[in-house]
Amino acid sequence: MSPQITPIADTVQDLELAERILTPDGTRIANPQLDPFVEDVDPAQLRALHRDMVILRRIDSEGVALQRQGQLGLWAPCQGQEATQIGTARAIAANDYVFPSYRETGVIYARGAQPGDYVRMWRGEEGAGHDPAALGVAPLQIIIGAQTLHAVGYALGIRHEGADEVAVTYFGDGATSQGDVNEAMIFASSYRAPVVFVCQNNHWAISEPVSVQSQYPIAGRAPGFGIPSMRVDGNDVLACLAAMRWALAHARSGKGPAYLEAVTYRMGPHTTADDPTRYRKDEELEAWRRRDPITRLEAHLRALGELSDEQVAETQAAADVVAREMRAECLAMVTRPPLSVFDGVYAEPHTGLERQRGEYAAYVSSFEGEA
Repeated sequence: MSPQITPIADTVQDLELAERILTPDGTRIANPQLDPFVEDVDPAQLRALHRDMVILRRIDSEGVALQRQGQLGLWAPCQGQEATQIGTARAIAANDYVFPSYRETGVIYARGAQPGDYVRMWRGEEGAGHDPAALGVAPLQIIIGAQTLHAVGYALGIRHEGADEVAVTYFGDGATSQGDVNEAMIFASSYRAPVVFVCQNNHWAISEPVSVQSQYPIAGRAPGFGIPSMRVDGNDVLACLAAMRWALAHARSGKGPAYLEAVTYRMGPHTTADDPTRYRKDEELEAWRRRDPITRLEAHLRALGELSDEQVAETQAAADVVAREMRAECLAMVTRPPLSVFDGVYAEPHTGLERQRGEYAAYVSSFEGEA
């Protein structure tokens, strides 16, 4: 399952080295490694995946709009990465637990997030925008790569209890240069932890291209830790679903961790605080636009005669409804008093916390009367 170790010359070659089932124009091709994992996927399930990706893109665009209008402090777009997030997340079992980075809007959507969950954290109302226990997803992690350690720790607990569960962690190509990620892989391999590492290689760590981060495919690093890996076309939702099913089956069977590198592309900025026009070329952006994950699956479904204009319109209308609900929830949120930041820090109050509360109360009161 390990990828061919070939130097990366450019983003086109980079993509061609990945496993796929659907070509960029939507043609299905045989893939002996992946096909057995999606034999059950029928046209209705493909339409559901298409619907998921359309809704996710609409959620993402609404998040950008809300931030631009001053309703959110920040937003981390995922446009272009819909197939990776939806394909992998739809393979995860309900009792598995996910440790995301800050860009996994599609993962929390697939796990059952409600409209307000997408914006609550980015608006600064809560440390976690969703209920981790209800979704089986840890809070979005801002510290680069830290969630991989949390996932492995959770997976060690699963192994200790003998539970039929898997921990899953998502991170970007830039995070692979962090010590946390490599330490997590060492522990996972050494203790055969049931964890799946999902690297979303979107080609840019803010303004740093992946060709600088890694001269060879990132998935090629995992076997050096004793972890089997697969490199998959991250813009092919069917391939992502199949690859994730393989990885989860491996981890669940007691064989230890598995690693996926999903080769995709970040079409928008790193966050809404970023201007990608300063460091990447329009030609590169257009080349990846022709590999759009949604139009790829739509082309495949239309070729099968399984997607009509009416169905596309209905899906877009459903996406607009989700976006309206997300906006309404955002605008209706009421910011708690500043001192509430101390609530829930400890189960029982103590003098140190009260002292800090008093100091912060004095600081806040110093602004009284100011516009």
